[in-house]
Amino acid sequence: MGVDFLTQTGQMCDDKRQEFILLSDILGLSMLVVDIDESTNSHDQTNLPATLATVLGPFYAIESPRMNDGDDVTQGAQGKKCRVSGSVKNQQGQAIGQAKIEVWQADETGLYDVQVGNETYARAHFYSQPDGRFSFQSILPEPYPIPVDGPVGRLLRYAHRPPWRPAHLHFKIQAVGYKPLITHIFRQDSQHLDEDPVFGVKDSLIADWAIDSQGVYHVHYDFVLSHSIAIGI
Repeated sequence: MGVDFLTQTGQMCDDKRQEFILLSDILGLSMLVVDIDESTNSHDQTNLPATLATVLGPFYAIESPRMNDGDDVTQGAQGKKCRVSGSVKNQQGQAIGQAKIEVWQADETGLYDVQVGNETYARAHFYSQPDGRFSFQSILPEPYPIPVDGPVGRLLRYAHRPPWRPAHLHFKIQAVGYKPLITHIFRQDSQHLDEDPVFGVKDSLIADWAIDSQGVYHVHYDFVLSHSIAIGI
C-alpha cells in the first residue's frame, strides 16, 4: 500500500503540479527542514531577530514578470484591492537596497495561476529601493484548500485533517551577502490560523490588514535578513 501510494503521488506530478512537495508539506517534513536550518544560525540577542522562514510551497515559479516599485502585480487576478508595503533591512537595522523580492499568491477563488493555465497573474518580482522600502498593489489574500484530488488529499481525509490554508502572501527575498528568505505573511483575521495543513504559521508572521474609506486593504511588514554564514571544511 505504501509503494502504491508513492506511485500514485508520482503520477500526479507534472510541469504545473508537484504532489511530492505537497506531501512533504502536509507531513511536516518541509517545515522540519526549515526549522532545523534556522536553528543552525546563531542569534545575537543585541540585534533584531531575523524574519522567520516558512515553506516554499508547490506553486512557486522560477520565472515571474519584472515589475517596478508600486506596480500592480495582479495582472487581472480577481479579488479585493490591497496595497502591500514594507522594508528590507539587516539585523543591525540597516536598510538593504536592491534586494530581489519575489511575491506570489492565489486569487480570490483560491487558485494560483499555474493551476489555471498559461496566463501569469498575482506573481511578480521587483527590487527594494535604496532605503530598503518597497510597495505594490495586489489583492486581498483569502483562505483556500490545498489540492485534495490526489493521494495527498486522501491522506488528509484519512487523518481527519482539514485542507484549508489561512490567507497569506508568499515572499522570497534575496540580497548579496545575506541568507535568502522564503516566508509568508498571514492575515490576522483569517480562519484556519491554528490548523494550517502545512504547519507554516508562526506568530511573528501574522500581520494586520486594515481597510480604508475607499474599501482598499493595506498591510505593512518589515523583513529582516540575516547575514550569510560561510562554512569552512
